[in-house]
Order: sequence, then structure tokens, then C-alpha cells
Amino acid sequence: MSPARRVKTRTQPCTPEQAHKRLADARKFLELAELAGEESDVTSFNVAAANAALAGIAAADAACCRALGERSRGEDHRDAIALVAQVSPGGPQAANALGRLLALKNNAEYGLTGLSRANREAALRQAHKLVEFAEAVLRR
Repeated sequence: MSPARRVKTRTQPCTPEQAHKRLADARKFLELAELAGEESDVTSFNVAAANAALAGIAAADAACCRALGERSRGEDHRDAIALVAQVSPGGPQAANALGRLLALKNNAEYGLTGLSRANREAALRQAHKLVEFAEAVLRR
């Protein structure tokens, strides 16, 4: 994508080495999300979804670092949606997955009601999509 068409959010430069570090973070958050997801209580559903969200954010960082040389550093994690959408190919689909994941994040972390099993599963699916996307970007 040409620089003139890029959506600008607050960003931070990053290197391919940092992309690999963020991918390792994403994999570990996803591992923790899956472990918590094996439990059947509502608290574990929230913990699984929160860790899935962290995995997705780290995966988006990894993909953006590798493909764009920068990652989102805005106060709002939703800024990363516009940035990851710029990664080609697959950015718009990854942005969609990140948006869905972030929609669950606040309730998982701060909500007074627990997430459902379906929401936990949705969070894990979106996190897997993002980690797989980041892995593909880093293989390029």
C-alpha cells in the first residue's frame, strides 16, 4: 500500500526481531487462553477471553512490525485495527478478527457479568486466526 493511502494512528517503529518477539508473546498468551478455556466456570471463561485478546493484540503487533515496520501505540487498542488492515495480503480479514476480539475484551477484563462459553470460544477462534495470520506474515 502506498504511504499516501495509509491510515495514521499513533505508532512506534519496530524491527523484524521485535516482530518475532511479539509473535512469541502471542503464542504464549494463546497457550494460556487455551489452558483457562479448558475450565468450565465463568471466571475461567473471562480469563481465557482476556488472554485470547492479549494474544490477538500481540499477533497484530507482530504482523504490523514485519510488514509495515511499525505497530500501534495508541491508548485505544482499536487503533490497531486500522493499522493491521494495511498489511497485505490478509490485513482486512485480520482487522475483522481483531475487531471481534476487542469487542469481547472489556467485558472479559472488567465486566461484572461473566462471558458465556460461546463468547469464550469466539475469542479463542479470533485469536487463533490472528496468530496464524502473524505467522504467515513473518514467513514472507
